[in-house]
Amino acid sequence: MGKLLGIAYRDASRRPMHEISAAYVSRAGGVEGDFRGKKGRRQVTVLSVEKWRDACAELDVELPWTTRRANLLISGLAIGPEDVGRSLQVGEALLRITIETDPCPRMDEQHQGLKRALVPDWRGGACCEVIGDGEISVGDEVRLID
Repeated sequence: MGKLLGIAYRDASRRPMHEISAAYVSRAGGVEGDFRGKKGRRQVTVLSVEKWRDACAELDVELPWTTRRANLLISGLAIGPEDVGRSLQVGEALLRITIETDPCPRMDEQHQGLKRALVPDWRGGACCEVIGDGEISVGDEVRLID
């Protein structure tokens, strides 16, 4: 069992992330307001705070989680390759884990070496497809479902 620690979206490419405390997540648009929320395998991105801290520790730096440009920050669950195809219940929303979120060159624009630090152990997070619409709020329970 995990917990939702953060929600963020961006309204255009290369725009800053906007942190919010609650959002509607839908099959049609992903996280409300997020420009990448279109239907598909990369509709919502989920980042584990524990793995984010590991990446930051490797670089000996503390960076805000939004530097990773993910939509959801969770704690207590370490998503990995064995979870592809499983569902992730976040508040009222249901997501299907589809693929690893591969770190892109943009990460090194944010902080030199970040791309490399995010490669091991799915530290960059997971991409998900929304399979059940619903409201989510910081503090919601997060759990994996087979």
